[in-house]
Amino acid sequence: MATQIPSPPKVGMVSLGCPKALVDSERILTQLRSDGYDLSADYAGADVVLVNTCGFLDSAKEESLEAIGEAMAENGRVIVTGCMGNEADLIMKRFPDVLAVTGAHQYEDVVTAVHAAAPAARGAFVDLVPEAGLKLTPRHYSYLKISEGCNHRCSFCIIPSLRGDLVSRRPDAILREAEKLVEAGTKELLVISQDTSAYGVDIRHQPRVWNGPTGQGREVRAHMTDLAAALGELRTPEGKGVWTRLHYVYPYPHVDKVIPLMAERKITPYLDIPFQHAAPNVLKRMKRPANEAKVLQRVKSWRDICPDLTIRSTFVVGFPGESEDDFQYLLDWLEEAQLDRVGAFRFEPVEGAAANLLDGAVPEEVKEERYQRIMDVTARISAAKLQAKIGRSLPVIIDEIGEPDEDGDVGATARSEADAPEIDGNVFLRNVGANLAVGDIVDAVIEDADEHDLFGVAAG
Repeated sequence: MATQIPSPPKVGMVSLGCPKALVDSERILTQLRSDGYDLSADYAGADVVLVNTCGFLDSAKEESLEAIGEAMAENGRVIVTGCMGNEADLIMKRFPDVLAVTGAHQYEDVVTAVHAAAPAARGAFVDLVPEAGLKLTPRHYSYLKISEGCNHRCSFCIIPSLRGDLVSRRPDAILREAEKLVEAGTKELLVISQDTSAYGVDIRHQPRVWNGPTGQGREVRAHMTDLAAALGELRTPEGKGVWTRLHYVYPYPHVDKVIPLMAERKITPYLDIPFQHAAPNVLKRMKRPANEAKVLQRVKSWRDICPDLTIRSTFVVGFPGESEDDFQYLLDWLEEAQLDRVGAFRFEPVEGAAANLLDGAVPEEVKEERYQRIMDVTARISAAKLQAKIGRSLPVIIDEIGEPDEDGDVGATARSEADAPEIDGNVFLRNVGANLAVGDIVDAVIEDADEHDLFGVAAG
């Protein structure tokens, strides 16, 4: 008599917040898939729904509560996890029938809650998880989390209270994960953490033996520069290099050592540095680290070594005590720094943040006016930088290929080395050949540009 395999329970996932939360969601789903669960693309087909929340800003909390409410209304069997999990009382008061609430990166608790809510039948016939794990991003790029938590105590931030102090992963574990991702088709690794520059401080930069096919048993220190160099050695199954982006990098002096790696294209010439402001008075009130007065000179020296270096950053306007002079200082600093990609946020009080107790609140209309001014300045800088790329041939990675238009032409959405997915610009290609596929890295001739995007055609 044939063995009957019971249908596995299905899990739905709503993932909110930053890329670090997305990595958490991927890890949870990977574990559940290996435990015999299937995934559901909608509420109706799910035996239980996970909502991975964001709790950084009040607006994000409200979005999380709305997502929980929608999941409860559409399915009714909901487990809540993520950064807002530390406010379990609030969640349970609003939604008393939620099955469980767990905090950020509490993977075992989440999985245990799913097991209790919808037990999975186990057996030798249950499909195993793919070696690279379950991904919520496209196959050709992957986030690589190197640490949790943060040792800084910036006055506007509550991340340490949500995720704790810095806890670095072992370098050998990171590199083996990266190897598996590349073996499974990843062409671009996005290195993320709360403070990438501080990686390994908590474990005293202890070296570990990297036993993967690339490492072949040699030691690698738990240090940002050593990790970046090791990641730069990875090759796809076809023998090509892998794009490696460094995100959330504080401009500590040792960052200087990764710039030559970028100049040699061992890692992608791209730095995501959360400067947040430039005026000394505001930085002091923010309790921001690593913002020495000579940072502009260091940026210049980086560009002297690697002219194609892209620097992206984020800034907060309207922070308590920010005067008009402080804001003008920031604008003047941006004019000199000529950053390639800039995002700005109006200051928003976050429950539990020390900044809420500061005097000098900036009126909302002033915040809005400053926000518009900084976006105008940075858009002009971005437009000029992109115009300078017209006529150049640049490597791009293809994210999406469209359908033929009325003339039979096919377009594609790609990104250059200067563009991280979902936060930076795109390179829109025309007349894409049938030989190209999503995930391919090809050269593109740039024909036009606007404030944020490039337009061109695949070379050859």
